[in-house]
Amino acid sequence: MAGKEPLLGALRAAVLRLREGRDPCTDASPHLAPFCQLLETVLRRGLRQPRLGLGTRDYWHWLRQLPPRDAGGRPSALSLGVEEAGACAKVLTAQGRGRYFVRLALNGRLLAAAVRQLAGTPRLLQFYDPANSILGNEALMEPFLSLMLVVTEMNFSLDLQNCSFLDESWLLPVCITYETVPCRALGMVLRYVQGRVFVTEVLPESQAEVDEVVLAGDVLDEINGCSLRNAYSGQAGAVLRKLRGEPLSLGLLRWRWHDGGLFVPLLPYLEVLREKEPGFRLQQGPRRAAEREPRRLQGGRLLYNLRYLGRTGVGKDGSKEVLEQGIPAVLERSLPAREVLFDVKETEVLVQEKTSSKVLFRYPYPEISCVGRRSGSSSLFAFCVVVSPESPEGSTFDCLVFESNSEQECEEIIKRIAAGFKHTEWFV
Repeated sequence: MAGKEPLLGALRAAVLRLREGRDPCTDASPHLAPFCQLLETVLRRGLRQPRLGLGTRDYWHWLRQLPPRDAGGRPSALSLGVEEAGACAKVLTAQGRGRYFVRLALNGRLLAAAVRQLAGTPRLLQFYDPANSILGNEALMEPFLSLMLVVTEMNFSLDLQNCSFLDESWLLPVCITYETVPCRALGMVLRYVQGRVFVTEVLPESQAEVDEVVLAGDVLDEINGCSLRNAYSGQAGAVLRKLRGEPLSLGLLRWRWHDGGLFVPLLPYLEVLREKEPGFRLQQGPRRAAEREPRRLQGGRLLYNLRYLGRTGVGKDGSKEVLEQGIPAVLERSLPAREVLFDVKETEVLVQEKTSSKVLFRYPYPEISCVGRRSGSSSLFAFCVVVSPESPEGSTFDCLVFESNSEQECEEIIKRIAAGFKHTEWFV
């Protein structure tokens, strides 16, 4: 009987293609969106529409009417999935909610259970015309349910947070999380286009540029779990102001898709954006990457060529205020500068003698109390380190002073160290 229905034949072929792919199936699978589109076509085939122009009915409308509890009176996984889809702030339409549920059901192996519930609930079957549908036709329902049982045995690992384009498309963008330390300003210029928040520029020397994650053209989707879907003008800035001084976790939707090309559903938005900002261009990569190429490589890491000017004790106060006294105290001694390689690593700061690569200092971030530069010193910076943490009289600190090659490099190093030990109030 299934062979008489071309749509079921196409769906079976789509299922086979999914099974031949990687396990588990992820959003990067080229066969996922075509399968979901065919499944949706089946779910919509023969849906009876309300009379008198009372809106359009979609498969979500019967999904949300599934029984809320199982035979034992407890909420079922199926009902909890429907509830989650209905409460998602990133989808605004019945189409988006239905698609969110399908993705959730693929992850949770719930599709066959939903179809069984439909088949066993006469009032829900009335949503479908038996003469024109698959789900309302008993003969066609059986092979369709068999396919859903096959799908239920497969492994899916779909990112449910990546759902802000489900109202428009089964094709979803590359979604990443950008985590950054507290800072006064990230350095992103934002533009609101039809409820979406676009990054139109990453400012030079900003925290966002130093982190090398955000690109102009990316969509800011959420901030610390707060959805920006259908955002009003200024909403992102208002959220960031409330979170000033706190760690940030930003959900970003990339303008570039898995294949390296443009994420096609962005095209209508980009056309509007270019009308508002004729000079806007998609950013191909971090600006600072090219600037770092001339620097010395060691073990695949980029090092800074700096001059070490000396160190001085600053007593029991290791706060940033002592840099205003520590830096001139070192300069007054007029010690000969030493050429060093300066490495800001993931867990520590490492300083080596340039000629011999001998390690001069190695300070894990918990031993660094502050970093910054003296007011008016464009290329000098310093950081304080604890030198006697177990002293009976209490910890004492030393201030180490370095000279960089430019103000921009100096600022970059300060921000990278600050990011390492979560201290972002430095002299500028």
